[in-house]
Amino acid sequence: MNGTQSHPVAKHHDSGLLAIGILKVLEAALSVAVGLGVLHLLNKDLNDELTNLVRYLHLNEDGRLVSLAFDKLDLIDNHRLKQIGASAFAYGALKLVEGVGLVREKVWAEYLTVIASLVFLPWEIYELARHPNIWRLGILIANLLIVAYLLWVLSRMRRRKHQD
Repeated sequence: MNGTQSHPVAKHHDSGLLAIGILKVLEAALSVAVGLGVLHLLNKDLNDELTNLVRYLHLNEDGRLVSLAFDKLDLIDNHRLKQIGASAFAYGALKLVEGVGLVREKVWAEYLTVIASLVFLPWEIYELARHPNIWRLGILIANLLIVAYLLWVLSRMRRRKHQD
């Protein structure tokens, strides 16, 4: 050897894309867990399951929210559970693709995440207007910040291309 070694240049990773990607992967995991939980309820007596959960969590069985949950349970049958489970798995798959793509800093993932986030914004705004709470507001703000950041990253990339 001649004394000079070639070292690979370390690629700078965008910490914002990494953070958003990890968040999306966590969303995917949560969505899949919800899907599995819903499928676990197939062919079970949902009233019994909710009663057991209420008792396990030491909730007031006569409370307003628990009563509302029992009332709404009558609207859910096995067909609806399958729809909810399939939707949770599909959403989880989308979030996993977004997350892995963002972690790997793929431009297509940035576009996909922007588009998917914009598609869900009307629903988030509707839900916030219908049932305002701090969680819905926080989710809406977080998603708007993610979209803004990704648009900034994409515009920065475009500017660099035009400068080259």
